Amino acid sequence: MTEPTPDLLAQAAALHRQGRRAEAIDLFRQVLATRREAAEGWYELGYLLRAEGRYDEAFEAYGEALARGVNRPEEVHLNRAALLSDFLRRDDEAEAELRAALARAPGYLPAALNLGNLHEERGERDQALACYADILAAPASADRASEELRQEALARTLNLSTPTGTDDPLLARANAAAGRIVGNLTVRANLLFALGRAYERLGAHDLSFDAFARGNRSLVRQSGRSYDRAHQVALTDAMIAAFPTAAVAPAQAAPGPAPLFVLGMFRSGSTLIEQVLAAHPQVTAGGELDFLPRLAAQRLAPFPASVAGLDEARVQAFAREYRDELARRFPQGQDRRYLTDKRPDNFQLVGLIKRLFPDAKIIHTLRDPMDTGLSVFTQHLNLRVAGYSADLGDIGHYYGQYRRLMAHWTSLYGDDILDFDYDAFVREPRPALERLLAFLGLDFDEACLQFHTQSNTVKTASYWQVRQPLNSKASGRWRPFAGHLAPLRAALQDAGVDTAG
Repeated sequence: MTEPTPDLLAQAAALHRQGRRAEAIDLFRQVLATRREAAEGWYELGYLLRAEGRYDEAFEAYGEALARGVNRPEEVHLNRAALLSDFLRRDDEAEAELRAALARAPGYLPAALNLGNLHEERGERDQALACYADILAAPASADRASEELRQEALARTLNLSTPTGTDDPLLARANAAAGRIVGNLTVRANLLFALGRAYERLGAHDLSFDAFARGNRSLVRQSGRSYDRAHQVALTDAMIAAFPTAAVAPAQAAPGPAPLFVLGMFRSGSTLIEQVLAAHPQVTAGGELDFLPRLAAQRLAPFPASVAGLDEARVQAFAREYRDELARRFPQGQDRRYLTDKRPDNFQLVGLIKRLFPDAKIIHTLRDPMDTGLSVFTQHLNLRVAGYSADLGDIGHYYGQYRRLMAHWTSLYGDDILDFDYDAFVREPRPALERLLAFLGLDFDEACLQFHTQSNTVKTASYWQVRQPLNSKASGRWRPFAGHLAPLRAALQDAGVDTAG
């Protein structure tokens, strides 16, 4: 195999290391136009395109790498599966890629773990457990990465299992494994969060909270990140200052479904609401889309200061690009009225949303603040996205800033924002659903109350909860943990949030 000129490859790699991805992509394109047989070059190009959010192009580049005989093709199939599942929403094809990886390399644990996760997202519990059992039955390995994958499989098995008591052997195994992990503390955190949920199911709330707390400490030790309260206050001030008044623009006639934004605090019921809406024949569930956060973080950097120079031509171009991306990802939903964008932390971007889509409807999910705070603390969230989530006091502080910002957006766009109360919904579903559908101009449909029977894929941490019939078990979840939650309550009260519920 003839390889491209080494100095050009070195230049492209150097650009990549320097974070100059666009230039690296251009150079790889230049090289590969004349040396298409360069399999490893196609592989690196796929990686770069994925990092830039150019998912269709990344998928094609990975395909070229496979066709040219790339080394370790199972890794390329794994990457293609991730693109198909996480971004392109073509889950059947993602499963085929994972099975192709396993056919190329039987016992390839990353593909087996991802296949189990895909089954979980589809609500296929037995198939997921079978995948994890295969991983746990594989011979022990001195390779650290393989052992970490085995521990991930153990954590997921524990999540899907019902321990018989605090002396259950599976709990003992998970505790022992968590005690051995010293390298990748994220894996240790996953085991500890799984233990916390298992102990909670058993009613052992002190053991449960201890496991959750140790899991969060592991995440902080792994990432080294911390929440800066002063910075968050300044960011909220900047958002309010950047959007002092409501955007004035004509409604935009555009083909395809209208974007429907579901947002609020993490763990406040947004996945449930999306599942309820997805059961309606006029709604397609889009899940947690990354277009707007990428736009704000990259092309509109520094956001929100850049908004002052954002002209109408660019606004229209971004709106078209958003709609075009959704049409590519969800061609099956183009004849429906709405397509949901359920990224909870888009509450920070309501001003941008209303600039791009003046007539957009927004569903703001609300839940008891103590339940919300506890649920954030007991869920493994990415600290790069939710840096506050590992500390109860920080969660309470962030919640106060979120409430302050949402109050501002509501003062500007109250007619287009519906506060949807999770706790009220689970208590009395029908009136809350009637109000929601009326807000959207949709006819009432009984199927929305049978949301748990859907066979769709759910790609958030709540994918098992929304497979259950509607119930109020999660309302008041915080009460058995009350003795541990003083820092959360104090921070919420300092922010003026009522915690008497």
